[in-house]
Amino acid sequence: MNEKIDKIDRKILRALQRDSRLSQRDIAEEVGLSQNACWRRMKALSESGLIKGHTIRLDPSDLGLNLTVFVMIRTRHHSREWLDQFRKEVSNIPNVIDFYRIAGDYDYMLKVIAEDMNAFDRIYQKMIDKIDLETVTSYMTMEAIADSRDLPL
Repeated sequence: MNEKIDKIDRKILRALQRDSRLSQRDIAEEVGLSQNACWRRMKALSESGLIKGHTIRLDPSDLGLNLTVFVMIRTRHHSREWLDQFRKEVSNIPNVIDFYRIAGDYDYMLKVIAEDMNAFDRIYQKMIDKIDLETVTSYMTMEAIADSRDLPL
């Protein structure tokens, strides 16, 4: 954890993670600061890059996105050129909501959301048409037990 972050900063960050719509006044009250002092700390946290933005969480199923798939990828290519192309192609797929380079039996892991299996298959077909991959294994989820949890502060 960043050593420049103190207990009050952590309280501010916990409050913002819980609800980024909280007013500055509400956050100041919650953490025991004046509004001005709270504003200065929030501004410093944003300027330091620790706060990356303010977003909302949407319910995928309410938007018709009923399938979550973890796609594990192994490649035989490890050149900078291939990786740049792979990143570009995967980043252009809006249904890929998380994308990691990993250690272990696979090289990459993608979290993909789609309307259903047919929609996922179309995403999969586009991906394998554009990118040379050695192995692709997909794991369909049945239930999200803990999804989009706050960071432990």
